[in-house]
Parts: sequence; C-alpha cells; structure tokens
Amino acid sequence: MALDDEVAERRARGDLEGAATLAIRTLGPEILGYLNALLHDGSEASEVFSQFAEDLWKGLAGFRGEASLRTWAYRLARHAALRHRRDPWRRKGERMETTQASALAGSIIASTVLRNEWRAQQLQRLRARLGEEEQTLLILRIDRGLSWAEVAEVLGGEDGARPDEAALRKRFERLKVKLAQAAREEGLLE
Repeated sequence: MALDDEVAERRARGDLEGAATLAIRTLGPEILGYLNALLHDGSEASEVFSQFAEDLWKGLAGFRGEASLRTWAYRLARHAALRHRRDPWRRKGERMETTQASALAGSIIASTVLRNEWRAQQLQRLRARLGEEEQTLLILRIDRGLSWAEVAEVLGGEDGARPDEAALRKRFERLKVKLAQAAREEGLLE
C-alpha cells in the first residue's frame, strides 16, 4: 500500500498518532538529508528536523491532500528551515564567512584527499553560495527527483501561492548555466 493511502486510512480511523509516526519514519531520512544539504550543519539540520516533525505531527489532522504527503512534508521542512534562519537569536551569532570557510576547506582538502573528493567538496561549496531557494530547487529536482508540480508545491508561499512550473524550469536552466560558469571559474570544468 502506498504511503499516502496508508496514512489516509489511519487518519480516517482516527489514528493520527499512528499516521504521523508512519509518515515521519518513512519520510524522515529523506527529509533529514534535504535539511543537511540545505543547512550545511548537522546540528542545525537536526534542530530543524525536530521542528519539522513537530509541525507534521500537529498539522497532519488538517492535511487536505491537495499535494502528495511527500511534497507536503518537503514544504513543512522548508518552512521550518526558513523560520530557523529568521530566528533573531540565530542572526546575532557570528558565522564564518563563506570565503574563510572555503579557504580553510581548500587547504585541508588539497593536502589530504584524492582529486575526486576535492572536486566533490568544491561542487558542494559552489552550491552553498546559492540562495536558499536556489539550493532547494536543486535539491528537490536533482537530488530528490521531484516533479516540477511537486517542486512548485514545495516552493509555494505561506499564503498558498505556487510559482509557475514553466518559470521554475526556466530558473532551473539559468541556475545550471550559473553553476557551470562558477565551476569553470574554479577550474572544475574545462
């Protein structure tokens, strides 16, 4: 039985706890991987994942099923990450600048890992330079294989407005060009 059907069946029986547990256990590893890729910090990703799980647990009763459960879960995770980043307490802390982190990572990588691992790190660094929405677009479309309709649903605003799928595809094409240019500048592509 498909996850959406099984969760719907449990909800219909009034077993919200069982439905939420099933959804979190099934989708949790995938969502946590998304948050790790998006936030680049395991402890922050864990914190946001906890918030996501709480949001799913509380919100499942009101889930209307207009999108798949998987898409809705990604949307909850994205909104939890956005709230986390907007948290005033987080903005007070000093963060290492990307260029400093890149220089440090570059010196360590050059002396300790093989060329292929170095390239993987550089590509991750290029990805980290992107904005949150660009990273999310890449993660959802490439890493997670979501359809354009699902990506549009996840990227929809809190007001329920969804971006146009054709516009998302165009942004994705521009993003690929931007990443290719940055990779050439870094010497990762010929």
